[in-house]
Amino acid sequence: MKINRFDVSQKTILITGSSGGLGLKFAHGLGQEGAQVILNGRSKEKLQKAVTALQKEGLQAYGYGFNVTEENEIDNAMSRIKKDIGQIDVLINNAGVMIRGPLHEIENDEWLQVLDVHLNGAYLMAKHVVPGMIERRAGKIINICSLMSELGRPTVGPYTAAKGGLKMLTKAMAVDWAKYNIQVNGIGPGYFLTEMTQKLADDPEFDAWLKKRTPAGRWGKPEELSGAVQFLSSSASDFINGQIIYVDGGILASL
Repeated sequence: MKINRFDVSQKTILITGSSGGLGLKFAHGLGQEGAQVILNGRSKEKLQKAVTALQKEGLQAYGYGFNVTEENEIDNAMSRIKKDIGQIDVLINNAGVMIRGPLHEIENDEWLQVLDVHLNGAYLMAKHVVPGMIERRAGKIINICSLMSELGRPTVGPYTAAKGGLKMLTKAMAVDWAKYNIQVNGIGPGYFLTEMTQKLADDPEFDAWLKKRTPAGRWGKPEELSGAVQFLSSSASDFINGQIIYVDGGILASL
């Protein structure tokens, strides 16, 4: 009997920040592979629109609106999900926010907001999902990191600090939870065409710089992240822990 170790058709996967952008692409790709996907966002209207679009394709999709930085909202949502759907097999921490500006001009509340969503949000989500994984001795957590987990660029200091912290949080989670057969890894996307990066793509100077800087010579297509997400969600990655897979067209490999 042939075993498909990349199969995710029996998985229930929760993706934060998935009412649009890369998160919705992750949900779509995993849903096409048969996974039961749970979308999350703060805008109920946008979230419902995304869920409806997936359901119209015949995918198993559900939506739960809550703020990943508010522990009481997370707790209530996890209780509802457990009652309505059941256990969460895979958590993908994708929720994010970007505030640009030189570090000396960033306001304190802006700095804290970026760290809160990317770093504290991932911690709080994992904190509330992992007890069930520990009980079942099985589970996977995927933290969406970034090239900025390794590199700095002007005007994205808070984001860089948060994504650098998320890389190390991924390793800390892996060390604490590997003994329970829980794998915690990260994906570091390069520059992909999304709602968040559209302004950069529309800037001729930045667009030219990026294509020259990237060995592949182009922007990434969001669907090109689907393979890495599916791999880390499947049993094919059962002995991989605390790693970050960079999907960047070769940027980190080049000077």
